[in-house]
Order: sequence, then C-alpha cells, then structure tokens
Amino acid sequence: MLAQTPAISEQKHPRVLEPLMLVVLIMVSILGSVVGIQMIVTLGISANTSIIGALIAIIISRIPIALLRRFRSVHRQNQVQTAISSATFGAANSLFIPIGVPFAMGRPELIMPMLIGATLAMFLDGVMLYRMFGSKVFPASGTWPAGVATAESIIAGDQGGKKAMMLGGGLLVGVLGSMLHIPMSALGVAFIGNMWALLMFGIGLLIRGYATPVLGMDINKLFIPHGIMIGAGIVALVQVSASVMKNKGKHAVVEEDRKIVSVLGQGFVAFLLVSLIAALVAGLAAEMSLPMFLGFLLFAAFAAYVHELIVGIAAMHAGWFPAFAVALITLIIGILIGFPPAALAILVGLSASTGPAFADMGYDLKTGYLLRGEGRDPELEREGRRQQLIAGMIGFAVSALCVLLVYDNFFARNLFPPVGKVYAATIAAGVSKEIAMNLLIWAIPGALLQWVGGAKRQLGVLMATGLLINVPAAGWAVLAGLLLRLFIVRRYKNAGETACNTMAAGFIAGDALYNFFKPIFISK
Repeated sequence: MLAQTPAISEQKHPRVLEPLMLVVLIMVSILGSVVGIQMIVTLGISANTSIIGALIAIIISRIPIALLRRFRSVHRQNQVQTAISSATFGAANSLFIPIGVPFAMGRPELIMPMLIGATLAMFLDGVMLYRMFGSKVFPASGTWPAGVATAESIIAGDQGGKKAMMLGGGLLVGVLGSMLHIPMSALGVAFIGNMWALLMFGIGLLIRGYATPVLGMDINKLFIPHGIMIGAGIVALVQVSASVMKNKGKHAVVEEDRKIVSVLGQGFVAFLLVSLIAALVAGLAAEMSLPMFLGFLLFAAFAAYVHELIVGIAAMHAGWFPAFAVALITLIIGILIGFPPAALAILVGLSASTGPAFADMGYDLKTGYLLRGEGRDPELEREGRRQQLIAGMIGFAVSALCVLLVYDNFFARNLFPPVGKVYAATIAAGVSKEIAMNLLIWAIPGALLQWVGGAKRQLGVLMATGLLINVPAAGWAVLAGLLLRLFIVRRYKNAGETACNTMAAGFIAGDALYNFFKPIFISK
C-alpha cells in the first residue's frame, strides 16, 4: 500500500525487552493510560495515541546522545507507538468503561470482579487479534486506516523529502479541519478504505443524523440501528465460519483454515473461562439457578466474542467502530433473556471490554506490517509481530495497574465514563416487548444487506455502524472523500493512489493530534 518502505538496517528485529526500550515503553504507557482515562471521563471518548507514540520516539532519537540514536529505527518507533496506543485504549475503553457500570448502578462490590474480568478479557483480546492478523478473516492487506496513517508518519519522518512535505500538508489540513469541527479522520478513511463498505457507512451516518430533523423519527429510540446490527452481525458470523471451512484445495490453505478454526474455538473457550472467573468472584452463582448460571456463562462468552469480531470488522474497513452501541445490544438481549441486574452489569462490562483492544492491535500490526516491507521477509514479519505483541502486553499491564491505582480517586469525585450511565439506566428501566419486536423486524434487512454484500464488503455491518453513530458531518466527509478519491485516481492512476494514501495519513494524523491535545484547552 505504501509507495516505499524503509530499508531494514538490522539483521535481527530489535527486541522490546532491551533495558532502555523497556523503560521507554513503561513511561509512554503511563502517559497513554493517564490520557485515556482523563479523556474517557471528561469527553466520553479516547484518542488514538499511536502517532503521538511515534512522534515521541522520533524526538527521542534526535536527542544528541549516542544511546538514544537506536530509536531512529522505524521498528523501535513502531514498538513505542504499539505500547502507548495499547495502554490508552486498554485503560479507557477496556477497563474504565466496564468498571464504571457497577459504580453507576450503585453496586461498588461488583467493581473489583468487573476489573478482574475486564483485565483478563483485554489481554485475551490482544492475543486473539495477534493470532488472527494476516488470515482471510482479518487480512494484513485490509485497510486498517489508523495503522496506515501511523506507518506513513513514521516513514515520512525517516525519509523526509517530498513525501514528508505531502504528509505535513495533509496533517496541517487535518488539524485545521478538526478545529472547524470537520471529521477529518472520516475524510481520510474515505481515501484508503473499501469504497462499497464506506459508501454504506456514509449513508448510515447521514440517515442517523437527518432522520429526526427531516422525517421526525428518532431511529435510535426505535432501536432500528441495533436491529440491523443484530441481523448483519449474525450473517457476518456465518460468513466468517463459511470462509474458514470451505477450502479443500491447497495444503497451505487448508492448514491456514485449520489454524483459524482452532483460534476461534480456543478463543471461545478462553472467553468462557473469563466469564466464569468474573461471575464467581462477583458471587453470581448465588443469585441464579444452575441452569440460568450456565446459560449466562455461555451467553456472556458468546457476546464478548461476537462484540470483538464485529468491532474488529468495522475498525478494519472504516476506522470507526460502534463499541458502545454493540455492547448495548448485548445488554438488551441479556435483559430480554431475564438475567438479574448484577449479572447484566458483568455481561455488558465484559462485552465492552472486548473489541477496542482487538481493533487497536489490528491498527498497530498493520503499521508494523507496512514498515517491515509488507511480508516480503516472512521471518522478519513473524519476529516483528511477536515483538509488537510483547509491547502491547506491556501497555495493557501498565494500563491495568494505572486503573487499579486511580479509579477510587475518580469515583470519589463522581468521575466515570458517561456511557456507564446509559448502561445503568437501561438495566434499571428494562426492555419492552415493542423494543424486542423492533429488533427482530429490523434484523431482517440487516441480514439481507450483509448477505448481498458478502464478507469482503461488509455492507450490513458498516451500514449499522453508521446508523449507530450520530455524527452526520462524518457522513458528508466520507461521501466527499469517496468522490474526491475517484477523481484523483482516475486522473492520476497509480500516482494518484499513492497521493491519496499519504494525504489520508495526514488527515487522520492531524485529527488524532488535535483530539489528543484538545482536552488541554477545555475549561474545567
């Protein structure tokens, strides 16, 4: 995808556990955790700090100390950005949101069980993506927009010249556009993603944004997006299963399919164990009959598993993922089944804890894949991925420790993620038969759209993703980006495709930088 990847200067890939690298990774992971927690409780979202990590590594490499020159390696910069982004999404999305649910419900005794379960699920999330990256389900050739942006930024810093100037121009436009409240990341994604998938994503965003002012209908309150996602998600799971089971040809293909089947099976069993641990620590066995308790375990594992896959698919294609909304779908179904409030809190928390770390690991591995020459050296690629996994695990570990140390202080000041109030209110209010019927009715068109588009286009999942996100300006940005991309590529061919990639990276990087520093300027 990139026009030119940097030359490999080391005979062996640099190791994460080198003493200096380990110190740097821990420091940037602390920074990422603090930023993630602060943003999730003040703004309700977290920022992608990958590019921040890359810039930190580049700055360190320019310090005139011989020992620090090793950070001029793009692979070390890749390790730094992997750790900080893992820590940011880990602390904010995978941990602080789940433990905010029992706090919002007034059930503080469930906070520690939830933290234990969410931490285990977060680590499992990262390992699952690591094992599935490069498969037909989550191919390395997939878009993974934030990963492309980070790789372009690192390469531009390494090579300089015309590419750096073009990236810098795109970055400036990205910052200025974000200051004007234009969703520049959506515009950037349109320059590099699957056009059919993004068309559905953009249309979904516009329908959600204008259904109320134009049609006088709040599709979110009618749970139309949720129903479409349920139908599309079910078909997507069938498509994933079919894609890994159908090949009976070449031995290598069959072996890959067996590996993915094994990973999927092992992942479900692992999520089942995580659900069991969280449920036992929370004392749920005493609140439910044995059949209901076993049913809860199976459903919680399945829900976390499905949440992970759907969020990963949306992130790979569109760069945006409706993690909060998909977890809400899990919660609604759990209410319909009839699980008690404590079990529902654990259920939605476990579901919310999976997905963001999974998607973020995909972004990071995409960055590394591009920096390592897009798989031209298989041994380098295998070792590089392994080192990135270790860096990500360090980020996760630091994030878990940071959350453990600070959550009491935040909760004492009544600071917790706003989405926790939504989940708690939903548990308290329950779900009507009318909502259940709407979910069932709208699952049908979602399923049909996903089936027609096929596994490669993911039309149903991406349409539902757009419908679940109330940012109509992003819809216009996506459609405008698609039209501009068509014009550039048709006129300039391969050169236009390369320019689109670099400009997209700049737009996404500028948006990430702006959103990273924006909280500094928000009045308390």
